[in-house]
Amino acid sequence: MTMLLVSVLAAALMPIVCAGIAKSGGFGKPRGEGGFDNHAPREWLARQGGYRARANAAQANCFEALPFFVGAVAIALALGATADRVGALALVWVGLRAAFVACYLADRAMLRSAVWALALAVNIAILFAPRY
Repeated sequence: MTMLLVSVLAAALMPIVCAGIAKSGGFGKPRGEGGFDNHAPREWLARQGGYRARANAAQANCFEALPFFVGAVAIALALGATADRVGALALVWVGLRAAFVACYLADRAMLRSAVWALALAVNIAILFAPRY
């Protein structure tokens, strides 16, 4: 069960890590010099480019993927899948999602899309874990 809990926690923290990456380098600088603007963070992020913009997009995608992942885990367990099976699949999903974020940051669009598709397939496998 520990592997499963760690995986769910990692999935929940992943968008927060992406947000930190998007805002990194902007802390400590005055707003007038391009520093992070906590009064209008969304507007500030919308003006960013490069890795910051990609990290912000990765953050949004991580938030979008989270409900299906958590739901699939809960449904699989409720329908009788073993925690070990779901935990192993969840760990694979988190690893793929971490690779997805890395691809996003490195601007590797085709590889990122392939990793996204693999993570989706693993999420579907989690959902159907009680069946196999």
